[in-house]
Amino acid sequence: MIKTLFSYFGPHKKIFALDMFCAIMVAAIDLAFPLVSRYAMYDLLPDKAYRFFFVLMASVAVFFLLRSLFYYIMTYWGQTFGIRVEADIREALFNHLQTLDFEFYDKNRTGKIMSRLTGDLFEITELAHHGPEDLVISILTIIGSLTFMFMIEWRLALVVAILIPIFLIIVMSRRRRMSIASTNVKQRLAAISSDIESSISGMKTSKAFANENVDRKRFDDSNDRYKGAKKEFYKAMGQFNASQEFFMCIIPLSVITFGGWLIMKDQMNYIDLITFTLFVTTFVTPIRKMSNFAETFTNGTAGLKRFMEVMAMEPKVKEKEGASPLTVTEGHIKVENVSFSYNEVSEVLEDIDLDIQPGETVAIVGHSGGGKTTLCQLIPRFYDVTEGAIYIDGTDIRDVTKTSIRENIGIVQQEVFIFADSVYENIRYGRPSATFEEVVEAAKKAEIYEDIMEMPDQFETYVGERGTQLSGGQKQRLSIARIFLKDPKILILDEATSALDTVTERRIQASFDELAKGRTTLVIAHRLSTVRNADRIVVIEGGRIMESGTHQELLDAGGRYAALYNTQKID
Repeated sequence: MIKTLFSYFGPHKKIFALDMFCAIMVAAIDLAFPLVSRYAMYDLLPDKAYRFFFVLMASVAVFFLLRSLFYYIMTYWGQTFGIRVEADIREALFNHLQTLDFEFYDKNRTGKIMSRLTGDLFEITELAHHGPEDLVISILTIIGSLTFMFMIEWRLALVVAILIPIFLIIVMSRRRRMSIASTNVKQRLAAISSDIESSISGMKTSKAFANENVDRKRFDDSNDRYKGAKKEFYKAMGQFNASQEFFMCIIPLSVITFGGWLIMKDQMNYIDLITFTLFVTTFVTPIRKMSNFAETFTNGTAGLKRFMEVMAMEPKVKEKEGASPLTVTEGHIKVENVSFSYNEVSEVLEDIDLDIQPGETVAIVGHSGGGKTTLCQLIPRFYDVTEGAIYIDGTDIRDVTKTSIRENIGIVQQEVFIFADSVYENIRYGRPSATFEEVVEAAKKAEIYEDIMEMPDQFETYVGERGTQLSGGQKQRLSIARIFLKDPKILILDEATSALDTVTERRIQASFDELAKGRTTLVIAHRLSTVRNADRIVVIEGGRIMESGTHQELLDAGGRYAALYNTQKID
C-alpha cells in the first residue's frame, strides 16, 4: 500500500523534498539546543565568557526563528503537496470508475462510491503529507538524542533506551486496535452516506407516501451503527492516548530519579543532568508526532486499502489489445446465436438470432423481464455476450474499442438523466464540441425550441437537480435533442415514452419519427401504439424470439403479439 501511495509523489517530488529538508532542519535545531546549552554551562559561564555567551544565545534565537520559518514552509507547502497528491489520486480513482462496467454500478450504491471519492481520500492526503514529515522528525530526534545521551552518560541513557521500546510496543498494539476500529468507522460512514443520498433523492416519494417516519427510522438505525463504530474507535484512541501520556511522564521522572541517584554517588554532575532533561524535553515533540503518525497512519491506510480495492477491480467487458476504432457506414446489425446471463446461472437471453438491415426500424416487444432491454444493452457492449456474437457492419463488436461503438449509437431511455446545469449544456452533452447554432438546430428538431424560448433565461436556464424544473415531456425532448446533436448511425429507444401521457407521447413520437430517418433503429416498447409503423416487430419472451413480422402480419397470425395488442385494446 505504501508503495502505491509513493507512486503518486513523483510529479511533486520537489515540494516533497523541500518538506523533508525543513523537517530535517527542525530536528537538527532541536538536537542542537541541549548541546549548545551544555557547552555554555561547561565552558562559557565558568570561564566568564559572557559576551560570547550572549552572542551564542542570540544565535540560538535566530535559529529558533529559522525553525519557525521551516514550520511555516512545512505547513503551507506540505499542505499544498498533500492537496496535489489528493487531486491526482481522486483523478486516478474517477478515471478508473469510468472504466468499470454497468455491473459495478448495479451492485454499488452512489453514497458508498462518493465516500471513497471524498472521505477516504482526505485520510490518504493526511497520511501523504503528515506521515513522512512526522516520521522523519521523530526518528531523527529520538535517534540523535539517544546517541548524544549515550556519549554523556551511558547508564542514564540506557534507562531511556529501555523505556522507549516498551512504549513503542504498547503504541503498536494500541494502533492495531485503532486500525480495526477505523476501518469499521469507514464502512459505517459509507453506509450512512448511501442512506442519506438515497433518502434525499427519494424525498418526494417519501412525502407522497407520508413515510417520513420510515425514512427517519432507517436513518436513525444507520446513524446509531455509525455512532457505535465511532465510539469503539474513540475508546481505542483513548487507551492509546492514556498509554502515551503515562510514558510521557514516566520517562522524565525516571531520568530525574536515576540521575539524582548518580549525583548522590558523585558519578554525575548537575550540568549533565540538566542536559539530559533538555533532551528528554526534546523527546516530547517527536513522541507526540509519533502519536499523531500512528493515528494518521491508521486512518490513512484504512482509506488507502479501500482505494486499492476499487483500483484492483477490472471491467469484465474488456477490449482486445490493439483494438481498432469502429467506423459505422451503414448501421447493419447482426445478432448471431447470442445467449447471455448476468450470474452465469440463469440465462436472460437464449440463442437469439436477429438481422437488422441498415436504416430499418425494428420494434422489440414482450412482457417485462423477457430480455428486451438486456438485448439492447449488449449492442453497445454495456455487457458482453455469454455465447454467440454481435456484428455491426460485419465487424464483431468485441474486436473494436468500446468508445467507438458507443459514439455511433444513440440511446434514449425511459428515465432520462438531466444534469444540474443549463438547458444549453444538457443538450450540448450529446456532442461537447457543438456550436450554439448546432444546439439550437437540434432543439428545433426535437420540438423543444419553443419551450426553451419561454423559459426565464432561455438556453441558459438552470434546470435543477436531475431536471426538477422540467416536465417529463421536456426532459424526454431534451434527451432527443442530444441524440440529434450526436447524429449516430444507430438509434436505440428503450421504452422512451412509457412514462408519458398519451398527448405528450404523440407529440414526442413525431420527434422520434424524425430522429429515426436514415438510421438503424431499435425500439423497445410496452405501448404497442408506438410501434405499429415499424418495419418489423420482434416478440421476445423468456429470453427467446417467439415471433417476428410486420404489425399486420403478426395480427393475422393471431399469436402472442395479437394477444398483447388485444389486451391493450388498440383501435
